[in-house]
Amino acid sequence: MIKFRRKFIQFILIRFTMRNSLSDAHPFSKIIFSIFIILISFLVTILIGILIAVPIFHISLSDFANLANNYSDPDTLRFLKYLQTIQAIGLFIIPAFIIGYVFNKKSRIYLGFITTKRFLFILTIFIFLAAIPLINSFAMINEHMQLPNWLSGIEDWMREQENNAAELTQAFLQMDNLGALLFNIFMIGVLPSIGEELIFRGVLQRLFTEWTKNIHWGIAIAAILFSAMHMQFFGFLPRMILGVLLGYLFYWSESIWIPIIGHFVNNTVAIITYYLYGDNMTGEIESIGTNGSIILSLIIGILLLSPLLFLFYKNSNKSARY
Repeated sequence: MIKFRRKFIQFILIRFTMRNSLSDAHPFSKIIFSIFIILISFLVTILIGILIAVPIFHISLSDFANLANNYSDPDTLRFLKYLQTIQAIGLFIIPAFIIGYVFNKKSRIYLGFITTKRFLFILTIFIFLAAIPLINSFAMINEHMQLPNWLSGIEDWMREQENNAAELTQAFLQMDNLGALLFNIFMIGVLPSIGEELIFRGVLQRLFTEWTKNIHWGIAIAAILFSAMHMQFFGFLPRMILGVLLGYLFYWSESIWIPIIGHFVNNTVAIITYYLYGDNMTGEIESIGTNGSIILSLIIGILLLSPLLFLFYKNSNKSARY
């Protein structure tokens, strides 16, 4: 009994010492530690998820190589949706809470779980609806970008990856009943909104701001990483713009709930639009809010967004200090 108590006390002291040393560590060390936690959490969660899935979905490990060629099979699609859900939890949500706990005694405050004005929540919804033309304009610009001829091999590979991602997204968005819609809102709307915002805004934006001593650099770097993480190169610009917008709203409001709501609105609008119109849509979701003219769509997007952002800033916690 005495031996057990001694080991328990040693464990508590080690954990307390590690927590204090990391909370005072250099931002770069914190970034490296965060990446380590994210990778470990992802690998462990995926491994456990696959071990659980094998008997449930009756799939063997040798079948994994052929999953990408079988999106039309309902059983395969259910398994891929399961993996997508596990990935969102293991790659973003779990590590965010671990990192917040290790870096600060008040992890809830560190991650940004604080209340803010209700008006800002309502305004956030309108901001992201108004941002659709602007974000989709950058999507159009990105689609027309071409690499130099000597990088044509890389461009072909990038387009192949983009097409593969588009095929998977298209398969996920096939919804023939309300249950499928609600699950997609959970998988594509709720989980990424919570997890990605906790990691990219709640953790990485904070750490890069500490490292560079500049909030604008912190927001920009987090937005670039946020976009790069999706591995869809011809959608890089719109996601980066989305990340910048989310970053500033988090900075101004100081509440992680604001970018979570914004991210949720952005993703869920696309899901519901596809559910309502599906194959009857005349163009892709990325073309919503554009009229064929990139310049005009950019101008419309800026005119719609600017007054809403100004109103948000004037009513935010950050503005109240100055």
